[in-house]
Amino acid sequence: MLRRSLARLYWALSRWTLVGHDAVPTRPTILIGAPHTSNWDFVLMLAISWRLGIDVHWLGKKSLFRGWRGPIMRALGGVAVDRADPGRVVAEVVSQVHAGDVFGLVITPDGTRGGNAYWKSGFYRIARETGMPVTLGFVDRTTMTTGLGPTLALTGDVGSDMDRIRAFYADKAGLRPERRTVPRLREETAKPSAPDQA
Repeated sequence: MLRRSLARLYWALSRWTLVGHDAVPTRPTILIGAPHTSNWDFVLMLAISWRLGIDVHWLGKKSLFRGWRGPIMRALGGVAVDRADPGRVVAEVVSQVHAGDVFGLVITPDGTRGGNAYWKSGFYRIARETGMPVTLGFVDRTTMTTGLGPTLALTGDVGSDMDRIRAFYADKAGLRPERRTVPRLREETAKPSAPDQA
């Protein structure tokens, strides 16, 4: 396949090391991309998915799909999000799950590529509403590694689930470490924080 061949060439020439070959999901999953600190994260995401043979979809604002960019974005797995009708995205994901498709829905919960106080909770809601697990994708400039971490089933206990996610990302810096956002949702109940959460 052309995509896999291009991905092999990319990894052969790249300074980055791909890890997590054994973590490829075998069922539909929410694939978190974090820390999301640079536009280059998109290139790494495509390189990871093409090399590992993962059918990925990603959410993008509707404006990205206007005009000539639309067909290209959709060919790369893009799903246009209309903020006036966010429920449609969940309905489409549920439909694909029921159809038996194996795919990764890539979501960057830290939102824009700047330091925010909280992650956006959309990934958590979609995972709970669809029954999909969450696979932790990452970028870590300190080790020059990127790839896939564990796949977690969310329990509905937001604080406990996020503690597990925080523990995984505690030593992941992103491409631009100064823009990193600690994994934390507004919905979490107040409780003592681990050192990395301060």
